[in-house]
Amino acid sequence: MRLRDRLLSLCGAIVIGAGMTGAALAASATVRSGDTIQLGDIVYRLDGIDAPEVDQLCIDDRADPWSCGVEAREQLGKLIGGRSVRCDDLGPDKPLKTRKIGLCTIDGDKVSLNQQVARAGYAVSADPGTKYRAKDDVTAAREALRGLWKGCFVAPAEFRSDKKDGALLGSACRADRDREIRAVLFPDAPSAPPGCTIKGKFAVRARVTGNIGIYHLQGCPSYPATTEPDRWFCSEDDARAAGFRRAFNCRAAKK
Repeated sequence: MRLRDRLLSLCGAIVIGAGMTGAALAASATVRSGDTIQLGDIVYRLDGIDAPEVDQLCIDDRADPWSCGVEAREQLGKLIGGRSVRCDDLGPDKPLKTRKIGLCTIDGDKVSLNQQVARAGYAVSADPGTKYRAKDDVTAAREALRGLWKGCFVAPAEFRSDKKDGALLGSACRADRDREIRAVLFPDAPSAPPGCTIKGKFAVRARVTGNIGIYHLQGCPSYPATTEPDRWFCSEDDARAAGFRRAFNCRAAKK
């Protein structure tokens, strides 16, 4: 077989393999959040871990408000460092079936990216994971006071569900400052993180469609009127994964 034909055959095999369920896809990664990356057109949530939402606030070891969701996203970017990432497709993600669950590894590393995030202390365990069990690595990070554990925070799942009376986690939590801490972790008027312009409001009426809230896009009639959003999202996928639906007066965003 001529060299040109062999190369074409190889390229075809790569394309076919990347489209197969369970196949590993390697590419440059775009970091979406502390536990979510995009390779090409496929978005992967890292298996076994749950990192803070991008708009989530924590308290640092000096008792100051801390944009831990933004920090978690930045830390994931630093771990990747511009290198290619390979992800094993472990199937669709339950909160958003257009997104995949992935066990991902940076080219040249022996330890998975999932495990590196857990060891760095920027995620809690989302066990039972499909393939990676993060409990021991998360425990080690907590005991060493790494990442989130040096401060005070609520589990990302409780932040998403607006569970304001959930357990406080981390070494900087103080029982005598419980009310003040929760006021910081669940602010009445949260600030928008960089690059996140979609407004989300918790709404009882959204439960009719099986959601917990409604999101509003720029340009929608309801956007200016939503002056005190409960959440900020960077993409519609992020909003849907968190259990929000688009406001009925919003049209699909133009591409």
